[in-house]
Amino acid sequence: MQISLVSSADEVSDARLHRLCNALIKDGKSVEVIALGIASDAPAGVKFKKAFGGKKFTWRIIRDLTIPFQTKGEIVIVVAPDLLATTWLIAKLRRQKLVADVHEDYLQLLKDRSWAKGVIGFLAGLIARAASQIAKRAALTTVADVHVPPQNAKNRLVVRNLPDASLITSSGELSATPTAIYIGDIRSSRGLKKILETAEIATNWKFELIGSVAAADKDYLENWQRTSPAASRVNFHGKLAPKQSWQCAKGAWVGLSLLDATPAFVDAVPSKLYEYLTSGLAVVTTDLPRSAKVISESNAGVIANTPSEIANALIKFEGNKDLINQLRSNGANWAKNNLDSPAEYHRFTAAISNLLK
Repeated sequence: MQISLVSSADEVSDARLHRLCNALIKDGKSVEVIALGIASDAPAGVKFKKAFGGKKFTWRIIRDLTIPFQTKGEIVIVVAPDLLATTWLIAKLRRQKLVADVHEDYLQLLKDRSWAKGVIGFLAGLIARAASQIAKRAALTTVADVHVPPQNAKNRLVVRNLPDASLITSSGELSATPTAIYIGDIRSSRGLKKILETAEIATNWKFELIGSVAAADKDYLENWQRTSPAASRVNFHGKLAPKQSWQCAKGAWVGLSLLDATPAFVDAVPSKLYEYLTSGLAVVTTDLPRSAKVISESNAGVIANTPSEIANALIKFEGNKDLINQLRSNGANWAKNNLDSPAEYHRFTAAISNLLK
């Protein structure tokens, strides 16, 4: 076995995990994945081993301590920050090479988590800082965007979350019912409440939401579903593997990217934004700097921050199919000309090949 890709927190349906594994498999690498989830959600061609235990914190600690011993690869790619310390130590003893894949700025992300307060927040911060220090020293450190730390890693490679064409379904012809989709983690800071309020204003629209609902938002959502007249038009599909997620794009009109301006999001480009454009969807996004720049350059959508602004944009699309079809075409053309996914993932697989020499 050449590569072990491991996580104590992520499910095997995670989209970045799929993109990295697909690139490695296409490059002829042998890959095992140890993560949560079920085998049917694993990337094609990998050997999947289900990490044991549930999602409680104690189970995660147990996985952090045991997963490193289960790896068989010459190279171990770690995609969970708290798993880095134990994997670094065990990989060193077993003469495996460590790759730290850093999805996000974990310290900034903690500021967006309601549970990261008090003692728990302090401990989480220590883990994030320790993970960053270990990531600096890894044989290879891959980061999901240019702003993601550590900036001074000894062998740092930016591997953006560019679309994997094998996972994306083209939106194709507009469905009879105007439809907006959202794919990703579902929580207030990522636009949940904005979407629900928008649904109550844009009464002719259907909304398809694919992803896990954050625990902190479940009570709010359940109350909304019991009381809102729009509840029947907002469908929650749960977390799906990427290929199944993007099948919901077929016939959709618009992709929603409604992140709040939190410390973790303000400098980021959501991967879903690139994927929406590749799928041929028009986009409605909040006014984050880099997202707004993409929409300005591509002329593929609308910038809107409040539910009323978002709803007004959707209602405008209802009465002007020529406009939305033009935006969709603009986005697909921009993605084709500006997002070189094969080159991005080739740099990643070439860096992995160098470690195998």
